[in-house]
Amino acid sequence: MVQRVKGIVVTEEEKVCVIIAARNAEDTIGRAVRSALAEGEVAEVVVVDDGSDDRTMAAAAAADDGSKRLDVIRFKVNRGPSAARNHAIAVSRAPLIAILDADDFFFPGRFRPMLACKGWDFIADNIAFMEKADPAHAPVDFAPRPRPLHLKDFVLGNISRRGAPRGELGFLKPVMRRAFLDAHALRYREDMRLGEDYELYVRALIAGARYTVIESCGYGAVVRANSLSGQHRTKDLETLFEAERSILAAGNVPPQAESAMRHHCRQIGRRHALRHFLDRKRDDGASAALAYALTNPSAIPAIAGGIFRDKLDAAHRRVRPRPSAPQHGLRYLLTTD
Repeated sequence: MVQRVKGIVVTEEEKVCVIIAARNAEDTIGRAVRSALAEGEVAEVVVVDDGSDDRTMAAAAAADDGSKRLDVIRFKVNRGPSAARNHAIAVSRAPLIAILDADDFFFPGRFRPMLACKGWDFIADNIAFMEKADPAHAPVDFAPRPRPLHLKDFVLGNISRRGAPRGELGFLKPVMRRAFLDAHALRYREDMRLGEDYELYVRALIAGARYTVIESCGYGAVVRANSLSGQHRTKDLETLFEAERSILAAGNVPPQAESAMRHHCRQIGRRHALRHFLDRKRDDGASAALAYALTNPSAIPAIAGGIFRDKLDAAHRRVRPRPSAPQHGLRYLLTTD
């Protein structure tokens, strides 16, 4: 079946459902919804208001364009982005699923270069990071240059490096084929509020997902100091650490990717150990923090190294001028050499 939406001819197989999990996003959800509804390939937009305390639900509904493609659902209590996304997947029907964060947006024409590629189960495009949302400002028109993303390279692309801007490949927002997710029983882990995207993509790649990445940019991400990813709790780090350990323990990680996954897992473990130590110091005092370190000697290098790096970074920030913003205020996730 072929359908024309927003002047674009869309086959049944090309129809996209855009899923937006939102909490206290009254100021930004309208922009996100409008950017999704503007795309002719989008057959459904499902917003899940995840127990907001503000007018997120009303703001989302107000962005409706009358095309009957918008569905706004409300959770009475906050259940987390994974539960919200899983519910949206369950109530939607389009064969392709795209994730959009409530404070982000699509640039016009996002899906055309993605759907022009063949032979994928997941496909992601470039992301433009900006401090202030500007959907009208077109990003650089990079050539798509599609390439496969394998498990090892994906994991290595999520390992933090000192001095490098935060921009892990887990931030990618791929379009996913519902048929592949269903065939492999893949859904977001609902106990995770940090790294849930990374964990899902890792399991998909282990299951054999053909993951394609293109360099053309159709996704605008607003860098916010108060974003959920910037406010993770120590418990969230622990859950991510245990989730990755569980994947490794299952024994089905391809040998060529196992070393990279163990490296990433150790990095998360070190971050958790440092955060746990600092929590103990804050809540119970220096003596309790020292007792934790002495009863967990394997965590001492991570704690000592983390404290040293934090102090070194603070010193650098005091003596170095703040780097100038990129041209037009945009920074791209994918390198384009």
